[in-house]
Amino acid sequence: MLFSRNIKFLRKRKGLTQDQVAQSLEFNRSTLNNYENEVSQPTIHALLTFSKYYRIAIDTLLNIDLQSLSEMQVKQLEQGEDVFIRGGKLRVLATTINNQNDDNIELVNEKAKAGYATGFADPEYISQLPTFSLPFLSKQKKYRTFQLSGDSMLPIPSGSWVTGEFVQDWHQVVSGNAYIIFTIDDGIVFKIAENLIEKEGSLRLFSLNPLYEPYDVHISIVKEVWKFVHYISKELPEPLLPQAELLKTVASLKRDMSKVKLEVFKKNNQTKPD
Repeated sequence: MLFSRNIKFLRKRKGLTQDQVAQSLEFNRSTLNNYENEVSQPTIHALLTFSKYYRIAIDTLLNIDLQSLSEMQVKQLEQGEDVFIRGGKLRVLATTINNQNDDNIELVNEKAKAGYATGFADPEYISQLPTFSLPFLSKQKKYRTFQLSGDSMLPIPSGSWVTGEFVQDWHQVVSGNAYIIFTIDDGIVFKIAENLIEKEGSLRLFSLNPLYEPYDVHISIVKEVWKFVHYISKELPEPLLPQAELLKTVASLKRDMSKVKLEVFKKNNQTKPD
């Protein structure tokens, strides 16, 4: 059981004896010994007590092998920055439903973005957002649509409506995929993500537009993650020629240029060029 392994690891890491920890927690030493050696299972009260004492979430104590983490990660936990539970905890998302009790897709336009920073967890604020539905999306998943601004994700143009699927566990963010990331500091951004949660406790965000440099956001300031599903735009993207067509075009241009050169030489009574 990871709980037994973890509390023993944390105690020894602090250089404390069972007597010292038991006294601090107001437990009998035998009770603590039984927990550390899996002789008995912790009660809810015991779990809450250990969580408060070590400043680590109960889910982390139960489900994360602390000995397998890096020194930096353990220090973050000990400082109260439980990036692992922040990355994987169950979140209560404010949402709206239709007459059939199905989740709506709420629209967050450019004007609503400022209010979203403070109202994202407020059911009353969310209920005031316009809603719609798309029949081809799963009714078993939660979606929300955000209006894109700026040119960092070109060729997806500014003003496009980008729909995302709510990501409950941020550890499931797949590197190389596109996500809508909401943070208090940066607001709503649409980026390609690299998952560095386990290594560095952060996400590295990339733009499609190469003029923009990638940057990292610590998972502690991330509030919501939405996996990109599709986008809607009134603008057509710039056409991109396939490689084969591009090569044909270049070859054709070279032939045309040779013909032009030949005509110029003929007019000037010069010999045929090499």
